[in-house]
Amino acid sequence: MKLCSQCGKKTVVKSAKLKDGTPYQYHSCNCGEEFLDMKQLHEVAEIYRERKRNIAKLSKWGVSLGVRIPKELVQRYNLKDKSEVTFIPEEGSIRIIV
Repeated sequence: MKLCSQCGKKTVVKSAKLKDGTPYQYHSCNCGEEFLDMKQLHEVAEIYRERKRNIAKLSKWGVSLGVRIPKELVQRYNLKDKSEVTFIPEEGSIRIIV
């Protein structure tokens, strides 16, 4: 448990999500002060580093758009040429099921 830098009282750990759905934890005090400690900050940074490794660009293929799947994900999920995947629309995102 951390102490509040404003009032010196004990804080509680709460959970929340960023706008993109990334979960994180932070410290909250009754006086209204909220902050991340270094461990929490590093956890959120690692989530974003992992996501950045999996960024792909869309390319126009005829009248459709195609996406290239990064090599690391191809290997992790044992994808092959002509593999079929399912796209599931979700609020603010698309889930790809292999």
